[in-house]
Amino acid sequence: MTPLLVALGAAVGAPLRYLLASTLDQERFPRGTLLVNVLGSFALGLLSGAAVSESAAALLGTGFCGGFTTYSAFAVQTHRLGWTRGSAYAAATVGLGLAACALGFVVAQA
Repeated sequence: MTPLLVALGAAVGAPLRYLLASTLDQERFPRGTLLVNVLGSFALGLLSGAAVSESAAALLGTGFCGGFTTYSAFAVQTHRLGWTRGSAYAAATVGLGLAACALGFVVAQA
């Protein structure tokens, strides 16, 4: 049952990521990919803070958030941006993602 929940969540998250990222990404800065990674981190923080059931974690955490966020595009875009802009983009993605996850956790605990 768990693999089916993961697949169902990913079936929603991945197309949504594609739509947002492809609409908002620009040649100079991949803001769409940054946005989906930060939003996905916030959502995962919410789920963790809410201590959802194992089934909900599989559907929403592993499935939806896993399909919605993207490490592969982040890595490729970081490399494509070059040393200076790529480093700034990587730092922004990691820093904002961690902050969003922490915020989501705190919001869920409130």
